[in-house]
Amino acid sequence: MNNVTIYDVAREAGVSMATVSRVVNGNPNVKPTTRKRVMEAIERLGYRPNAVARGLASKRTTTVGVIIPDISSIFFSELARGIEDIATMYKYNIILSNSDQNKEKEIHLINTMLEKQVDGIVFMGGEITNEHEETFKQSPVPIVLSATLDEKRELPSVNIDYKQASYDAVSAILRQGHKRVAMLTGTLEDPINGYQKFSGYKEALHDAGIDLDDSLVVIGDYTHDAGVDAMEQLLKLDDQPTAVFASTDEMALGLIHGAQDHGKSVPGDFDIVGFDNTRLATMVRPTLSTVVQPMYDIGAVSMRLLTKLMNKEEVTENAVVLPHRIEYRQSTSFSEDE
Repeated sequence: MNNVTIYDVAREAGVSMATVSRVVNGNPNVKPTTRKRVMEAIERLGYRPNAVARGLASKRTTTVGVIIPDISSIFFSELARGIEDIATMYKYNIILSNSDQNKEKEIHLINTMLEKQVDGIVFMGGEITNEHEETFKQSPVPIVLSATLDEKRELPSVNIDYKQASYDAVSAILRQGHKRVAMLTGTLEDPINGYQKFSGYKEALHDAGIDLDDSLVVIGDYTHDAGVDAMEQLLKLDDQPTAVFASTDEMALGLIHGAQDHGKSVPGDFDIVGFDNTRLATMVRPTLSTVVQPMYDIGAVSMRLLTKLMNKEEVTENAVVLPHRIEYRQSTSFSEDE
C-alpha cells in the first residue's frame, strides 16, 4: 500500500498533518503519547514518507549525487567505495551516475542531480571547462571535486600532487642511470593524466640535465591497447628508450605486454613504472612498480569535506592534497624509495 498519504495517517491517528510531519521529521515538540499514536498509525497503514516531499519541508533530502566517469573501471570503483563508506557513516544516501567523461553528459547530470534536490554533489571528471564552472557556480548546494582539478583551484577539491608524483617517479628512474626515458601520457588537454603528469616528467628530465626528446613521448587514451601500440612505436626507434613511465596503470600493463610480445623482457630490457596503484598492478607479471594514488582515501576525504560544507561546518582546507608514494615491484630493476 504505497499510495498511503500523510493525510491518511493524520486521519487514522486523529491528529493534524503538521503533527504527523513533526513525528516523521523527528521534531522533539510532540507529546510522547501523540508520537506513539502516530507511529502506530504509520505502522498499521504501512506509510512510507516520501523523501523528496520530506526534503521540501526540511529543505534536505540527505541524498548526495556522485558523478564519476565509469563505475566499471577498477580505478573509479575504489573512489566510489570510499565515498559510499563515509556517506553511510554520516547517513547519506547516494545517487551514482556515469558520465563517460563526456562534457554534455556531465553538465546534464549535474543539473539532473540538482533537480532531484540532492544536498550536495561529489564530482569526478576530466577537464573542468568554463561551462562546468558556470554550472557549479549556479548550484545552490556544495560541490566537491574528487581526483579532479579546476585550473583556478577555487572549487573545493581532494587530490594528490600529480606533477610532483610524476617528478618523483621519473627522477627515481633517472637516478638508476637511465638516459632515454619515454613517457606514455594522456592527451595534454587532460589536466591530470596529461598536463600535470607530463609537466612532472619534463621537469625531472630538465633537472637531470637531459633534453626532452619528442620521439619518446607517446600520447594514449588510457587503455591497455594504447600501451601495446606505444611499445610497438617505441621499438621502431633507432635509439630505443630503456625505461618508460606511463600516466596510468592500464597503459603500463599494455607496455609490459607489448614488450613481451616482441620477445623483450621487463625489467631486463625496459624498466616500466605506472601511476595509480590499482589492483591491476599486482595482477600483471612482472608485478608493476607504480605511483600510489590513494583512491579510496580520496573518495572518503571528498565525502567528508562535502558533509562539512553541507552542514556549514568550518573548513580550514578547501583544496586538500593527500600524500603519494611509489610502490616498487618487479617491473623495475631497482627498488629505491627516497
